[in-house]
Amino acid sequence: MRLGGGLLVVLAVGAAGAGYWVLAGVVLAAVVAAVVSRLPALGDTPLERYVGAFTRLALVVVQAIVFGAYVVPAQPAYAGAGLVLVVAVADLAGLRLPAALTRWLTVVLIAAAVVLIVLCAVVAPVVTSTPIGTPSPAAVVVSALITLPFLLPVAPDRVSLRALTLGGLAVLVTIVALVQLGPDRLGLSATSIRDLLYAADAGQLQPLLTVVVVLATVPATLTTFTDARERYAPERGWESAAGIVLALAAALFASPYAVLVAAGLGTVVELVLRARNRRYRVAHE
Repeated sequence: MRLGGGLLVVLAVGAAGAGYWVLAGVVLAAVVAAVVSRLPALGDTPLERYVGAFTRLALVVVQAIVFGAYVVPAQPAYAGAGLVLVVAVADLAGLRLPAALTRWLTVVLIAAAVVLIVLCAVVAPVVTSTPIGTPSPAAVVVSALITLPFLLPVAPDRVSLRALTLGGLAVLVTIVALVQLGPDRLGLSATSIRDLLYAADAGQLQPLLTVVVVLATVPATLTTFTDARERYAPERGWESAAGIVLALAAALFASPYAVLVAAGLGTVVELVLRARNRRYRVAHE
């Protein structure tokens, strides 16, 4: 579910910096996600706990920012912070999403992505004069960095297949978005996916997009927050409270770019720690 909300802002931020080469960044992230998908989970050392919690709180803030920007555009920061607060209260109250509901939501979001791809594929794009330009390695790496956290599978089963599926969807959505809007319009604002519907002659689906955004962000925010608290701060009340305050402040004041880069850097550090754990296990077998 993370990918649904993440793509709504990742493509805009990536295109603003890398232009057409955001596609190379998404492909690179998809390849990396597939390669590292079978690494063991983080351990329980203090460093691993803090890195895991930091990364997931950053993802919570990303989902909250997307929710605010798309659902309550008049007051996006307050709406995003409100979602963080509601999710924190719901988690502490013991609310958990049934596994069956999570699976159905994933199916719905995949179907929504497929519909978007088909709509954009059957409508001729407006001719754009934006040149492809010379690739900037730094911009491509940043695009991959901010995309990677949303392509890593959460569930441990069949992770390679999940990573390939998520990566393929992300690449296809990136292609149709670039073809229909071009990098300039795609990177114009954090909510440029709304423009993508208009470009595909599907402006009447804007209310449906709002529903999809809610389905993509609210459950993902809850499950990610719960994962952060239960796995990396169990029975540590002060750490949970500090995480909530940090997430609220970030939702209110941080830019999407800053939060995405923070999530990406946290993910890279987490992967390094997971690779270290794998080498340790191999060495002791």
